[in-house]
Amino acid sequence: MEASLMGNSQANVVKTGLPYRDSRVCCSYKNKIDDKVLFVNRVSFLGQNRSANLRKAQLRFCTKASVQSQPLPSDRDSGPLSSARPKSLDAVRLFVGLPLDTVSDANTVNHAKAIAAGLKALKLLGVEGVELPVWWGVAEKEAMGKYNWSGYLAVAEMVEKIGLKLHVSLCFHALKQPKIPLPDWVSQIGESQSSIFYTDQSGQQFKGCLSLAVDDLPVLHGKTPIQVYQEFCESFKSSFKPFMGTTITGISMGLGPDGELRYPSHHRLAKSSKIPGVGEFQCCDRNMLNLLQQHAEANGNPLWGLRGPHDAPSYDESPNSNSFFKDNGGSWESPYGDFFLSWYSSQLISHGNCLLSLASSTFGETGVSIYGKIPLIHSWYKTRSHPSELTAGFYNTAKRDGYAAVAEMFAKNSCKMILPGMDLSDEHQPRESFSSPESLLAQIRTACNKHGVEVSGQNSSVTGAPGGFEQMKKNLFGENVVDLFTYQRMGAYFFSPEHFPSFTKFVRNLNQLELHGDDLPVEEEVTESVHTNANMNIQVQAA
Repeated sequence: MEASLMGNSQANVVKTGLPYRDSRVCCSYKNKIDDKVLFVNRVSFLGQNRSANLRKAQLRFCTKASVQSQPLPSDRDSGPLSSARPKSLDAVRLFVGLPLDTVSDANTVNHAKAIAAGLKALKLLGVEGVELPVWWGVAEKEAMGKYNWSGYLAVAEMVEKIGLKLHVSLCFHALKQPKIPLPDWVSQIGESQSSIFYTDQSGQQFKGCLSLAVDDLPVLHGKTPIQVYQEFCESFKSSFKPFMGTTITGISMGLGPDGELRYPSHHRLAKSSKIPGVGEFQCCDRNMLNLLQQHAEANGNPLWGLRGPHDAPSYDESPNSNSFFKDNGGSWESPYGDFFLSWYSSQLISHGNCLLSLASSTFGETGVSIYGKIPLIHSWYKTRSHPSELTAGFYNTAKRDGYAAVAEMFAKNSCKMILPGMDLSDEHQPRESFSSPESLLAQIRTACNKHGVEVSGQNSSVTGAPGGFEQMKKNLFGENVVDLFTYQRMGAYFFSPEHFPSFTKFVRNLNQLELHGDDLPVEEEVTESVHTNANMNIQVQAA
């Protein structure tokens, strides 16, 4: 989804029940600690929007949200309350994701003053750091090996100056909204070599990232994608050396669509449907079929390597619309089903292993932690076949644990695992979807605990799942320690009165403000006014 921050001194005010002030978009909150008041006041996001449609609508955001907390107990007051405090609270580090298009395709910082104002607000609130998406299609846009890090370096300097930490997400995929494509030169190669992209059983291609089947093939001007990713990472490490291990404390390695370790099995699902379909296997590009054929011949069943399952449903269909995923007597339980699903999932794990190994070897001596993200595909989890997970590449069924091998691979590379969807609860899922995000999350965390893999969390969307903050607290306050939690993501709605007070309350519950009363200023004010002549759209989609 998209949110815009707009300003025009002549525009009408969107009614919020809050006072208009200084023709600015204001977000203020007040935290009272040990009778000393910390003000973060008038964090302003203001911009003029010249869009004809917006002028006609005469929309204007002018909001002022005020949240007051109760005094925290001082050291002399701490007794049973502090001793009963869950140990996991001390371990949780809170980050907030920056807008997906923080750096433009021209390598400039979008809405730099607005971003700076937001960073100051987060710093005063007690957030430890921010997450920055770094796009392959921006930094290496024009030609292979020609890097431009100027916009991202500017952001790193802003973050360092304000005193926050920075978690970088290296993104080797594309996005539709906001539009962030693959590098121009990669897209040009794809026009003549379409087999570098994933293809489904009907021939439809997904061009949001490269197929894992070309990882070791010299399809990029004589180099393999793994070689190109390696050089990208090396250039990043060299360019950001002054920040590594100090300001930059973590790096997430992009592993597939939306940065996650998975196949793009759900990319054509109908957005209007409340009940998601099972998705579709992505194994019909020439290179994937070559790998499947080789595997089938090695196992003495060459006919099994001709293509993927012929009796699997398509994207929006339910598990019982065809025979492959049926709970009883489905092909997934047959010898062929086990053959195919084992191969399909092993290819994904090998791909993840290759990329995480690359990241660990490149950044291993820099003092940063390495992360990888896997999806929380919880639809149809309560069925025996778990079809949505199978099409995404996780051979997880009622009879088989598909995440143990994934956790083992992360452990092998000394990487931490990012799990999204920590704001999702079972009670708010459509009954017809047989969904259970809580059970799936628990299963993955159990696998990680078994293999010694540290877990980091994310929420699903800033717009919020019903009861999302309570569910996040439940997941973070439990026995399973979360290393890092990244709240996605900064934007207009994030600082709105409908959201920001709830977020500040969430932060206080995490005890991010661990300052003693003597360390707090009696009053501190941050005022930032952002005046731009361009459209000011800050995206709030998750990366």
